[in-house]
Amino acid sequence: MALRARLISLLMLLVLASLGQASAAPKREFRGAWIQTIYQGYDRRSTDENRAYLTGLLDELHGAGINVVFFQVRPRADALYRSSIEPWSRFLTGEVGKAPSPEWDPLQFMVDEAHARGMELHAWINPYRAATVEESETLPPTDLLKKEPSRFLRYGKGYYFVPSLQKNRDYICLVVKDIVERYEVDGIHFDDYFYPYPEKGLAFPDAKDYAAAKTSLSLDDWRRRNVDLLIEQVSVMLDTVKPWIRFGISPFGIWRNARMDPRGSKTNGLSNFDDLYADVPMWAEKGWIDYQIPQLYWQMDHKVAPYRELAPWWARNSRGRHVYIGQDAENIMKFDELDAKLRMAGNVDGNCWWYAASLKGLAPRLRKSAYACQALVPAYPWKKVDPASRPLHLRYHLGWLRWAADPSASKWVVYRFDSEAEVDIENPAAICAVTYSAAYVPTSPGVYVVTALDRANGESVPSSPIKIDL
Repeated sequence: MALRARLISLLMLLVLASLGQASAAPKREFRGAWIQTIYQGYDRRSTDENRAYLTGLLDELHGAGINVVFFQVRPRADALYRSSIEPWSRFLTGEVGKAPSPEWDPLQFMVDEAHARGMELHAWINPYRAATVEESETLPPTDLLKKEPSRFLRYGKGYYFVPSLQKNRDYICLVVKDIVERYEVDGIHFDDYFYPYPEKGLAFPDAKDYAAAKTSLSLDDWRRRNVDLLIEQVSVMLDTVKPWIRFGISPFGIWRNARMDPRGSKTNGLSNFDDLYADVPMWAEKGWIDYQIPQLYWQMDHKVAPYRELAPWWARNSRGRHVYIGQDAENIMKFDELDAKLRMAGNVDGNCWWYAASLKGLAPRLRKSAYACQALVPAYPWKKVDPASRPLHLRYHLGWLRWAADPSASKWVVYRFDSEAEVDIENPAAICAVTYSAAYVPTSPGVYVVTALDRANGESVPSSPIKIDL
């Protein structure tokens, strides 16, 4: 058995080398996927069917090499979790405020199931969206939009929290605080919906609010400042409540066009800065966020927004924080650009896939090449956490490898080698599992060591090795 395991390990390295991936296979790489909940049929399925759907999807993602899951828990001032602040989501049960029956908590379920597979779970939140005009007609009188309509503005077909109101920033911050205090999420994630995407010929109706502010800032700068204040407030709150929580943004793929600002990209599309009033790289530079995931869903040589231009631009503009590239799985399959896009994304810290269910088509290719080895989520060394201690008291009994669970650790990494002389925790091919519990079931004989990851994913020195003969 030991010889067979050695031959399998050698074969894996030869396959990687033949694909040109061995030297590039990273031990640390962000491999995320977005699980959206809007219009995904949750309201048409039973509780058991929804659980089965999500566990099946998590199994597929884990099998594809994904190590971080984004789960959409607040699509429109509602909740896919038990909340005393906002109502149950219409996207879960078909009716605002209606609890699922039998009742379950999708966020808690996803935290437990993701962690059981060694994957991080980030709660994905839309901060400003409240309801479409059509949806607003069926809201109960207890809904905040009905009770305090002055806190919202109608734009096009939707209602939005007024970004300039401090009480709205406080409210959104309260929602986020409630989540991180009650759930063991690894991160909080905002997507690209800040000020709404502009509609042709329709101005956002905040002229009165701008006049009342009596500010020397231009309208555009004032709007950007409103969003800045929210991001800063959420960041400060997270650092106070749970400083290890990662806070990230997935902006629209263009920051600014070079024709508007020489620091921008050579593109000609809508931009975060000028149209959505979100200066995401500045938030990274200020240290308010931990990662940026620009949504680069375009083809390599798209006429308006070429990936070939934008991926290097974001890599150059990380501003001291991580950058992961948002990838469109269906678009990549359509144009057969997987290898080219992943090579160009090699200068950032990983990738995130839109959308999770569509990744199934790319999973076999990823598993044969870029994701052939497991990878740890990158570390966030600027987070203020206690370092993890070296795992102690490894023992193997009744098929289980166990060790002492130190409170400084958030999870552990299990490595397997053919011999003690080969122990090298920098070899990603040796990673067997990431586990949130201090136990693992070995499936092949060999020499095992375990490391601990602190809450910012910093890794301890390895345990003493233990030889296991199955």
